Amino acid sequence: MADAAIGAVRQPHQTWSNWPTFILAVAGSAVGLGNIWKFPYITGENGGGAFVIVYLACIAIIGLPILTAEIMLGRRGRMSPVNSMIALARDANRSRYWGLLGVMMMLAAFLILSFYSVIAGWAIPYVGQALVGSFADATPDEIGGIFGGLLASPWQLLLWHTVFMALTVGVSGIGVKAGIERAVTILMPSLFIILAVLIIYNMMADASSFDKAVKFMFNPDFSKLTSEAILTAIGHAFFTLSIAGGAVFAYGSYLDSKASIGVTSVAIAGIDTLVALMAGLAIFPIVFANGLEAGSGPGLVFVTLPIAFGQMPGGQIIGTLFFVMLVFAAWTSSISMLEAIVEWLQERGLSRGKASATVAGSAWLLGLTTVLSLNLWKGFHPLGFIERFEGKTLFDLYDYLTANIMLPLGALLMAVFAGWIMTRASTEEELATSGPIYRVWYFLIRYVAPIGIGAIFIANLG
Repeated sequence: MADAAIGAVRQPHQTWSNWPTFILAVAGSAVGLGNIWKFPYITGENGGGAFVIVYLACIAIIGLPILTAEIMLGRRGRMSPVNSMIALARDANRSRYWGLLGVMMMLAAFLILSFYSVIAGWAIPYVGQALVGSFADATPDEIGGIFGGLLASPWQLLLWHTVFMALTVGVSGIGVKAGIERAVTILMPSLFIILAVLIIYNMMADASSFDKAVKFMFNPDFSKLTSEAILTAIGHAFFTLSIAGGAVFAYGSYLDSKASIGVTSVAIAGIDTLVALMAGLAIFPIVFANGLEAGSGPGLVFVTLPIAFGQMPGGQIIGTLFFVMLVFAAWTSSISMLEAIVEWLQERGLSRGKASATVAGSAWLLGLTTVLSLNLWKGFHPLGFIERFEGKTLFDLYDYLTANIMLPLGALLMAVFAGWIMTRASTEEELATSGPIYRVWYFLIRYVAPIGIGAIFIANLG
């Protein structure tokens, strides 16, 4: 490196075994409940094809430039988000308080992991329910009762929250190569295989319903597109790539210096988007074939689909595969949420095993408040005296704080730092390009991405 400050930062640091593994790891971080649980139901709520087009455009002009910037900052710093941002700010002759951006990333990851583990835990008992045929010929009320009973039982939620967190720390504690690499190289291909099996099944079982799903997703009707739908598309394009939660930053710090960040970012965004679209093609044909509602909201996966699995031929097998896939997707994401904080604790002298156990154990404890928010504390609204937060449980407040404030603010500050604080020479050097592609990225990261994120931020606070 030309600069001594950054040269000092680039201390010996573990790296991924190879470039494809890094892509799988970051794609695994991005691919999660947002792709398989959230994307299909918000697509259904917002009219289908027109929403998908806006979503894809937002991925390209907002999500991808910031994803590229986060990987670049991580690799440039070669340390945890906090220490990297301090060093990079020093290199640019700016305040070390830029390290607070790294602090916010790690805090966001910690908060999200605490409730993400609870939600992801819902899918584990559903694997068993589908496997033993609990959905077969069950009425909508009976299937709704299964989900309602799960949420109403703090002991069940506690059990599955604990199991899921144990799965997460079990991989993280082993290490980057022995744990994370091995997990993503098994889980990510498995996820694609299961999605492909579900799509092929849909094509063969009911071609007309599959055609209807394809038209619903890819035949745009812009009359159904509202301003709220556009903001939802911007927000989801941004959040689905796992931006500003510290995971991509930490994973980027392990990336080999010879790998192309631009090509890597495009590959990751492409995989993440492909999974979301494949999830739609796996889910909507089943919904349409059974006369169910595509825009049935968050209950689409845990209530609507089980109704369909209970009525369709082979539903026991298809339902089991679907919920196994959901667990896999959530697992790869949760592993990455630990990494930024684990990396920071390792820099402070803790062994990897102790660091992983400390972060996961603390997140598990905080997750107990989410467990209770879904049942015993459902009527507890700590900020109910503020109109905006009236009726919001602790879980709702965690979700609001991270999704509406911390992640957008973190992404905005990253865009400002990469586009306005770092020198152009530094970003050109790290991205290893200075041609038209670089100029497009530079324009997007300086102007378009901040405006898009600002729109999300203002809309969320308005």
